[in-house]
Amino acid sequence: MDLSYLKDLSDRYTSDNSENAQKLPHLSVYRRHAESDMEAVVYDPVVCLILQGSKTTGTNGQRVTLETGDALLVSHDLPVVSRITRASAREPYIAVLLSLDLGLVRSLSLELDGAPPAHGHVAPLAAGPADPAWLAPLIRYFELMDDPRAARVLGPAILREIHFRLLLSDLGGMLGQLMFADSHASLIARAIQVIRNDFRSQLSIPDLARTAGMSGSSFHSHFKSVTGTTPLQFQKDLRLIEARAQLTENGQSVSDAAYMVGYESPTHFSRDYSRKFGISPSRDAQQNRPVILRDVPETV
Repeated sequence: MDLSYLKDLSDRYTSDNSENAQKLPHLSVYRRHAESDMEAVVYDPVVCLILQGSKTTGTNGQRVTLETGDALLVSHDLPVVSRITRASAREPYIAVLLSLDLGLVRSLSLELDGAPPAHGHVAPLAAGPADPAWLAPLIRYFELMDDPRAARVLGPAILREIHFRLLLSDLGGMLGQLMFADSHASLIARAIQVIRNDFRSQLSIPDLARTAGMSGSSFHSHFKSVTGTTPLQFQKDLRLIEARAQLTENGQSVSDAAYMVGYESPTHFSRDYSRKFGISPSRDAQQNRPVILRDVPETV
């Protein structure tokens, strides 16, 4: 598969010197000029295509390696840990990200005769070689950056085609389960949103199960099958990711970060943090805390 043209389009899309290129809804390009340490983030539903470089990413229950030409489809809001493993100033890591519209996915159910496409293994993180069937409309969508009027008129139809092609691709297993509002995947997505909106508060599994319209045991089972982890671990991951941002980006103390994300004990927080990130929160903060530049008087 030749990705050179798509790479050229992405270069123009992010170039400060491109006067005509317009940003397109749902589409972004990520570029990194050096390998990274472990990074923890929360992914929204997205498809990510690696144009250059490589990375590893995963959840508690699943880990994948992505090389140039591979794609990753994330079907649910998920806390993940990732690391860019090949990137340099000469050949930076480049990835195209297209945010997925689950409303658009559900609108395709009639065209697919009310049944999701048949897939074998269904997982919240699906990775593999990019399929030319959805790459072709992705390229056509990129090309709309030079024509804002065409982007307004044709863009929605091309996005719909991309979603349709993704549903039929090898990556689309869990996405297909989200086509229906009453599917287990959709009901768990609803519970995930509740957790994300209030992850600092004490988690009530019975309340979440009622939100999903399931019994407690059924909810626990389906939650783990969709996310690869338990509701409590999911909440813990959200808390720890937010705490890491507070420590390394906002300069909060360990105890303040712990309390801000809902921990009652800084000791308990430090133990969970070290277990997840492989480093104590105080040391992580020291190594990654941003440098604060202060005004220095000019010398005469």
